[in-house]
Amino acid sequence: MALARARRSESAFNYWPGFVDALSTLVLSIVFLLSVFLVVQFFLSQQISGKDKALEQLNARIAQLNDMLSLEKLGKLNLDDQISQLRAGLSSAEGERDRVKGLYEGLANAGNDAAGRTTELNKALDSERGVSTRALAQIEVLTQQISALRRQLAALEEALDASDKRDKESQGRIADLGQRLNVALAQRVQELSRYRSEFFGRLRAILGNRPDIRVVGDRFVFQSEVFFDTGQAQLLPEGRAELDKVANALTDLDKQIPSEIAWVLRVDGHTDARPITNSPLFKSNWELSSARAIAVVQYLISLGVPAQRLVAAGFAEFQPLDTAQTEDAYKRNRRIELKLTER
Repeated sequence: MALARARRSESAFNYWPGFVDALSTLVLSIVFLLSVFLVVQFFLSQQISGKDKALEQLNARIAQLNDMLSLEKLGKLNLDDQISQLRAGLSSAEGERDRVKGLYEGLANAGNDAAGRTTELNKALDSERGVSTRALAQIEVLTQQISALRRQLAALEEALDASDKRDKESQGRIADLGQRLNVALAQRVQELSRYRSEFFGRLRAILGNRPDIRVVGDRFVFQSEVFFDTGQAQLLPEGRAELDKVANALTDLDKQIPSEIAWVLRVDGHTDARPITNSPLFKSNWELSSARAIAVVQYLISLGVPAQRLVAAGFAEFQPLDTAQTEDAYKRNRRIELKLTER
């Protein structure tokens, strides 16, 4: 039995050494691969690190190049400005060169023409000498004529002196005539004033002391209500009766006043300050005052008063006797005035 087990044990294969060898080989292979990986990783890290440094250097170089490029651009702009200035200077220099060249050519031509001009000037000088001789002769003739004119002027001055004396005498006579005329006019004015006084005195006696008829200075003042209704220009019967008296006095006065005295009776129409409303006949106080004055003049003419002795005038509300805004003031300002005056 024991021999049989020994034989069986000898006959069984031993795998363990082979397994250990294989495992050792595998471990060695792994270690080798790890070593290789570490070495490769080390070299790769070195290369990457070198590339980072190179990249940084490259970026720095790019930044430097950008700065240089900016400087180059700025330099280029400065160069462009300098080139423009140089071109402008060149154009100016060329223009100056052309101007100097033209002057030089002109001087050259002038030098060529100088001889010819000298000859022409000599000829002109000879001609001027001849003209001067003729001018001297003419001056002599003019001197003689001036002497004759001076003698004529002296004769004219004597005539003017005589004329001045006559003018002074004439002015004295004119002044005397003016004084006489003023005296005559003053006499006429006095005569007219006298006739005016007589006319007003007679009218005052004829018309009596009525409250609606007043004497203001050199005028007879009639209230408009004596002649017209409110807003109308048609004479009332009582107004015509008063104008009959005025016409008789005027007719007698016209016979007494000499014809050379230019007198007229002015008839003035006046209204109050209130504007006309709702009147189909008159649009303003101007028209109403003028129409009333004309109505009085036309009636006096119909009674035989000479038309050339009458004047009609309208003053509307612009010549008031009383500026108050009351009914009494309005009544005083509505009036017809008669004034004997010069034409």
